Amino acid sequence: MNINKTLIENRKAKACPLVLRQGSKGLEILVFQHPLAGVQLVKGTIEPTDASIEQAALRELAEESGIEDVSRVSYLNEWSSGYEGQVWYFVLCDCNALPEQWTFYTQDDGGHEFEFYWHSLSDSLSSQSHPVFERAICHVREALAVNK
Repeated sequence: MNINKTLIENRKAKACPLVLRQGSKGLEILVFQHPLAGVQLVKGTIEPTDASIEQAALRELAEESGIEDVSRVSYLNEWSSGYEGQVWYFVLCDCNALPEQWTFYTQDDGGHEFEFYWHSLSDSLSSQSHPVFERAICHVREALAVNK
């Protein structure tokens, strides 16, 4: 998958690693509570030094969640987010067993504690999330053919 270099130069290309698991009520997706910006998916800028979308997704996953033990990655698709000209590149990341919830201190924006937990993919996100993340969840749900 080739990315438009202008998107990378303008910092509009975003890698979004998706960590999923089968929960008691269906497929669940890993999300986190940002202390200032509500419920989010892990996502970050694809850097010119990233060798691939998958590598960017793994870097972002490690930086924002601390997850480094990923057994398999596979590109899902791209999505024009409708937010600030950003194009998101979704990458499925299979991880070994993860806890129900945890807190990770990230260096992003000078340092924040992110509270990670599992969210049912068939449910809407919290009203505390930015609408772009709700739209992203809807896009992922459709891409994976998950019924709401």
